[in-house]
Amino acid sequence: MNTPITMLNKPVIKIDVVSDVVCPWCYIGKRRLEKAMQQLSSEYTFEVEYHPFELNPEMPAQGTNHRAYLVDKFGSEDRYEQITNHTTQVAATEGLTFNFDKQHISPNTRKAHAIVQLAKLKGKDLTVIEDLFKAYFTEGTDLTSDKNLIALAIQAGLDREEVELLLSDEGSLKRIADMEKEMHKLGISGVPFYIINSKYGVSGAQTPETFVQVFKEVGKEVTSGEACDVDGKNC
Repeated sequence: MNTPITMLNKPVIKIDVVSDVVCPWCYIGKRRLEKAMQQLSSEYTFEVEYHPFELNPEMPAQGTNHRAYLVDKFGSEDRYEQITNHTTQVAATEGLTFNFDKQHISPNTRKAHAIVQLAKLKGKDLTVIEDLFKAYFTEGTDLTSDKNLIALAIQAGLDREEVELLLSDEGSLKRIADMEKEMHKLGISGVPFYIINSKYGVSGAQTPETFVQVFKEVGKEVTSGEACDVDGKNC
């Protein structure tokens, strides 16, 4: 379990975040969620835990050409430009820099998720998540490369030998696949998805204001926001 963001002796709100590290709305949603938690930091203690979800679990280990993959997914070059420009503009309003032109490879993300789960045991998962998002969306880092993944893990404070063993262990990757199956059993088909206090679902990268409302009225569900769907054509 992660270290609570705020002081103790306040009501606890647990947030389970289901996301993929190559989902742009998951990164945008992360920033919006953080802003909402900051606004209410004097009222609640927040505990955040990330769970794996692959938008394309069939992606080959070596990945595929990023632009060609998304152009095919969206249906045209024009649609690709429209969607990536819109997403980049929205990200900028949250203080994030998206550089789609630097992304050359759409990766299989199972190894990245395995590193996040290892980091969770060390209390460093939120750092690793942030670093993976930034590496992919801002820096255009190739996340199919074990070398790059190991470097990001070490940067977050993980042990090189542990990470190398993890990435060579087929069992650890199978565990990620099993965890994802559990998410699907809950009916989750798109990300980001947030489970509040193990009971209430919030779909999509909601605004900070909406998250604040949800936290204050946990018993109410909210409408869906923009998200990346497995079979969708919007990101």
